[in-house]
Amino acid sequence: MPVLVTLAIGLIWWVTAWSFGIKAFDAFLLTVGMVVVAAAAMMLKPFMDQVLGKDVPGTEERGAAL
Repeated sequence: MPVLVTLAIGLIWWVTAWSFGIKAFDAFLLTVGMVVVAAAAMMLKPFMDQVLGKDVPGTEERGAAL
């Protein structure tokens, strides 16, 4: 869900920047960068929680079938 929110904010930024005269491709590159960072953060979050010793839910709590 955070990636979709980031995408929506990025597209709003893209249209707004384009209307102010910034090249469309340059504004879109920032949108792509924002989405890539959000996706990377979502993928790294479980590993960082484990490294930092935070409570990580077991497989039963995540919904994985055994």
